[in-house]
Amino acid sequence: MELRDEWLVLRPWREDDAPAVYEACQDPEILHWAPVIPRPYTEEDALAFVTGKLDLGPHQYAIEEDGRPVGSIGVRVNEQTRTGHIGYWCAREARGRGLMTRALRLLCGYAFEDLALERLELFTDPDNLASQRVAGKVGFRREGVLRSHLLHPDGRRRDSVMFSLLPGELVPSSRG
Repeated sequence: MELRDEWLVLRPWREDDAPAVYEACQDPEILHWAPVIPRPYTEEDALAFVTGKLDLGPHQYAIEEDGRPVGSIGVRVNEQTRTGHIGYWCAREARGRGLMTRALRLLCGYAFEDLALERLELFTDPDNLASQRVAGKVGFRREGVLRSHLLHPDGRRRDSVMFSLLPGELVPSSRG
C-alpha cells in the first residue's frame, strides 16, 4: 500500500532499493543517531531491511523523491495497546527541506485513520534536535526522558527523549 500527499510518496520497500539504503546507512550522521543500525552496515544488512527480514512489521515505507528512496519511515504496531512506535531516517541529500515532516504527518494520519491506533510514540537522542523539531511540527509532545535507554555499539548507554501523539493532535500542513 502506498501513502501519498500532493507531492510525497511513501511506498513499500523493494529489493532494488537495497543499494540506496546501503549508501544512506554509510552516513556517520545516521549511524550516530540510530544505534540499532549494525556496524559496519553491509549490503546484506540493507537487503535484509528492504525485504522485511528484520521483522519490523508491515508498515515500513521508503520515502520516495524523484523515483528513488531518500529515507525510511515506519510504525511498529502493538495491537494489545493500540499503540504505534515510529522510527525514521533521512539520507543526507534530502535533509532540511521538510521532507521528513511531511512523511511523518502522512504516516501519523494513516496510523490514526486506517490502523485505528490510539497513541503514537517516538523517541530521539536528547541531542538530536533536528528529529525533535520534526516531531514537534507534526504535533508530538515531549513526555520525558528515558534514562539509560539506548545501548550504543561501543557499549555506552544514552538517554532518550520520549514523544507522543494522540488522535486529534496531528498538526495539519501549513502548505497550500
